[in-house]
Amino acid sequence: MTGTAFDGMQQPSALTLRQLTGYVGNVLRMSRQLQQVWVVAEMSDVRTSGGHCYMELVEKNEEGQTVAKIRANIWSSTYVGLAAKFRNATGHNIAAGMKVMVCGSITYHSIYGLSFNITDIDPAYTLGDMERIRREILEQLARENIAEANKQRSLPMNPQRIAVISAAGAAGYGDFCNQLHANNAGFVFYTHLFGAIMQGERTAQSVMAALEQVEMTIDLWDCVVIIRGGGATTDLNGFDNLDLARRVAQFPLPVVVGIGHERDMTVLDYIAHTRCKTPTAVAEFLVESLRNAASTVSSHVQNIIRYCTERVHGEQQRLSAAASMIPAIAAARVSQARTRLQAAASLLPVSATARISAARSRLSTILAAAGNAATTKIAMQRTRLDAVPDQLTRAAQTALARQSDRLLRLGSLIGVLDPRATLRRGYSITRIGGKAVTSAAGITPGAVVTTVLAEGTVTSTVNETSQNEQI
Repeated sequence: MTGTAFDGMQQPSALTLRQLTGYVGNVLRMSRQLQQVWVVAEMSDVRTSGGHCYMELVEKNEEGQTVAKIRANIWSSTYVGLAAKFRNATGHNIAAGMKVMVCGSITYHSIYGLSFNITDIDPAYTLGDMERIRREILEQLARENIAEANKQRSLPMNPQRIAVISAAGAAGYGDFCNQLHANNAGFVFYTHLFGAIMQGERTAQSVMAALEQVEMTIDLWDCVVIIRGGGATTDLNGFDNLDLARRVAQFPLPVVVGIGHERDMTVLDYIAHTRCKTPTAVAEFLVESLRNAASTVSSHVQNIIRYCTERVHGEQQRLSAAASMIPAIAAARVSQARTRLQAAASLLPVSATARISAARSRLSTILAAAGNAATTKIAMQRTRLDAVPDQLTRAAQTALARQSDRLLRLGSLIGVLDPRATLRRGYSITRIGGKAVTSAAGITPGAVVTTVLAEGTVTSTVNETSQNEQI
């Protein structure tokens, strides 16, 4: 038979698990250090059920790693009052991601284990932490020298093309559109909604995605409006985000924000071009901007009309003054002209006599010069005429001599070409029937030919012919 370690020994007394967990719970309840203690932590996984609020309290190190975590709850009997207290002080509902200072006690349940039962909350701590986050973001933007970048953008004098970033169907968006498009001045605005999530942990990423879409059509817009409002002012923490703040600060269009209600302030309110309290206030701002632009244009038009009226009136006065001076000026000019004419008339006889005398002198000079020139020309022509007979005689003699020489050369040439001279050099002329023969082909044997010589003729009978012999 196999034995056990307790064989022969008295077995120790044992606790049930329920007794053990009950004992742990009693110990925790009896410990004053664990009852009604203030704890600083971050809320996570906040949810409500049956009027109770459940969550986890976590602590993270500088790297964002969780170093401590405990379940927590606020029972319904306490939650209503605490939630109202927190909302009235901060403008926010109790939500995940908030840094809180809460008061409560450690409890231990036999089934659900360890938890922290919250009985009070200090809203001032959360407000301080939220302000610290905003301050750190603004300081970072200032170090990057972009905190005022969007404020320095130039908002058009008449912003009518509005890119709206908001949640579709949200009351704030509806209020904005109604106020803008139904303005009593009758101004026309062109708006387009770029939908985004405007509360919760995805707010920053969603708004940045909407800004990206706006930038893709940037030439279509005068400014960007980011609005959120209507209903409860819950969870604005998503707008206190460094990446979103950096994107808005550097956005190439002026950004107008109307987030939350009058007392809600986020980082975007500090860095945007213009901050309005509510979406309705944003619409009023845009309408007022257009009203100011219209007033400015109207003022300029009135100034132009006034200037033109004054200028026309002044010119009319100067024209009237000039017209009244015309008779006097004309009379003075006529008098001056008459005086000059009379002076010229008095000088006319003297001037005419002088002109005639000068003309006569020039004419005498011209006549004398013409006579001298004619005499010289006649003498030259007479000399040339006197020389003509001699020139003609010499030319005729030269021509006769030239022609005589030519005739002599032609006579010599004719003598050389005379047939008799050719016959005297040994040549002869052969004829048949009185016609000269130049080729043996035309002579047949038995033909009678007559040969003419330089001295006499010879009649012969042809025996044979040949064309192969050459001289």
